[in-house]
Amino acid sequence: MPTETRKGADIEAQNLSRNYRMGESEIRAVNDVSFSIAAGEFVALLGTSGSGKSSLLNLIAGLDTPTAGSVAVAGRDLARMSREELARYRRSTVGMVFQAFNLVAAMTVLENVELPMRFAEVPREQRLTRARTAIERVGLGHRLDHRPSELSGGEQQRASLARALVNSPQLLLADEPTGNLDSRTGSEIMDLIHTIHGEGTTVLMVTHERPLAERYASRFVFLRDGKLVDDLSEVPA
Repeated sequence: MPTETRKGADIEAQNLSRNYRMGESEIRAVNDVSFSIAAGEFVALLGTSGSGKSSLLNLIAGLDTPTAGSVAVAGRDLARMSREELARYRRSTVGMVFQAFNLVAAMTVLENVELPMRFAEVPREQRLTRARTAIERVGLGHRLDHRPSELSGGEQQRASLARALVNSPQLLLADEPTGNLDSRTGSEIMDLIHTIHGEGTTVLMVTHERPLAERYASRFVFLRDGKLVDDLSEVPA
């Protein structure tokens, strides 16, 4: 995996909404949200549980479609992409890290990290070289042939991060990346993400931990009940 500076992706959300039906009720998970993120920024998305953070992240990831409004990444409106274009976008433009790791249990670390490149139809020899490089970079070179059940939580998140970064994405989306980790291991993961950001990658991180956000991010977007309620370059004491 290259370590040279890469070009990050910018994000532009305009009047973005996502509603869900729940019985007779309509839940406004994301409610008329507008904001811009410049290429190369590190932005923390903060709010309590149920504020719409993960729903907004899923829209930016192309995993869900808006009820109204639009979101564009690197100048491309996701809602106007075909299914094939969205799949390509998720493979090559975006990397995602989840709280629950989302590794394939039956696969080794090497196979998990190689998986996005299989979908991208990268030749096998290149896949193996790039996967090994990514795994070594996150400090798991000694765990190539281990399965997720044989790894600690921190090691699983390292493997998840290697998988997210193996295609050199312009945008890294991290959904509570330290939520299942102790504080020391969480700091190690965040230091890795901070290093990736320093190479030019745009980072948008969902978290409910303000101290974590203040330590690593340079901008703080607050959601409440699906609405954007604050957008700050400094968190007030």
